[in-house]
Amino acid sequence: MTQFPDLYQRDREWHPPAYAQNYKTSVTRSPRKALLSLETTPSEAAGPTFGHNDIDPLDKDLLRNYAKTGDPIGERIILHGRVLDENTRPVPNTLVEIWQANAGGRYRHKKDTYLAAIDPNFGGCGRTLTDENGCYSFRTVKPGAYPWRNWVNSWRPAHIHVSVFGTSFAQRLITQLYFEGDPLIAKCPIVNTIPDQRAINQLVAALDLNATVPLDSLAYKFDIVLRGYRSTYFENRPEGN
Repeated sequence: MTQFPDLYQRDREWHPPAYAQNYKTSVTRSPRKALLSLETTPSEAAGPTFGHNDIDPLDKDLLRNYAKTGDPIGERIILHGRVLDENTRPVPNTLVEIWQANAGGRYRHKKDTYLAAIDPNFGGCGRTLTDENGCYSFRTVKPGAYPWRNWVNSWRPAHIHVSVFGTSFAQRLITQLYFEGDPLIAKCPIVNTIPDQRAINQLVAALDLNATVPLDSLAYKFDIVLRGYRSTYFENRPEGN
């Protein structure tokens, strides 16, 4: 039987500082006082799961789950991967949610005023449960890049936001993935707050030609590792779940 260590030491050089000079929004988001460590309450640790029993087969198909008059506009893709623990064991029955901009780089949100058009057939969000092998998959369109008010000419790379729920409501991890080959990744002020290139690389979904559907959709693979040396960088909890 394989023996795994009980504790993986957290690498504090892996994660970005709370304040980064070139990421203007971090000025208001960074703490000005010493951080407090709060113990998890029993209700938080043993509370109910969220949304696990409300999954519709169309929820993971963003090409169809909001369509009104036809397919969404844009490059059709399959996003797939596995949710794994620190020792590469699969994590089944995990709720994975995604949300994203459309192919023009605009979110379906009233506060998004980017001049790109709203796609009437694209809602931009989906969810699914991992299977017994920790696998998940979505059909969607590749999101577009969009400008944001950091500096005069700052653009976000194409990205998809990812949320993973554990066994209770308080166990939620959030991150965002990018796409292999995008030149904007290296120029993004948010990405560049991450000091370790290995961590950045683990946020990039790899082109997976083996999973493509010929004459239909390209595929990208993005594995989510919850803890350990190869853990995915999560925005809301740097040390992992």
